[in-house]
Amino acid sequence: MKVLIVESNEDLGRIWQRHLERLGAEVSLVPSQEDATMSLCRSEFDILVVDLVLRDGSALAVADFASYRRPGAKVIFVTNTSFFSDGSIFAYCSNACAFVRSETPPGDLAAMVEHYAGAH
Repeated sequence: MKVLIVESNEDLGRIWQRHLERLGAEVSLVPSQEDATMSLCRSEFDILVVDLVLRDGSALAVADFASYRRPGAKVIFVTNTSFFSDGSIFAYCSNACAFVRSETPPGDLAAMVEHYAGAH
């Protein structure tokens, strides 16, 4: 299972990364849209975990580029805002498979990643 985490908060991203690595995942952690785009050009990923509000760049642009470059990769969006709380993210991003709060317990997020990465 290959996972790309796109998270501007490095501490939070590392927590998620450690939980996923315990499940045997190969995880890349990047902080921005530009870094995510470069990673998607260089490597295959089964799933992306993308913070909806990135410090540098757009999460929707990352998801859009992933749908073009890695069409089999799914995206789990995480957020600490109320943007898209109505579920409309699924209408905008065909590769979105989940939308959760940033405060979701890391073990729960890891289980979701494992579930959706194995489901394609």
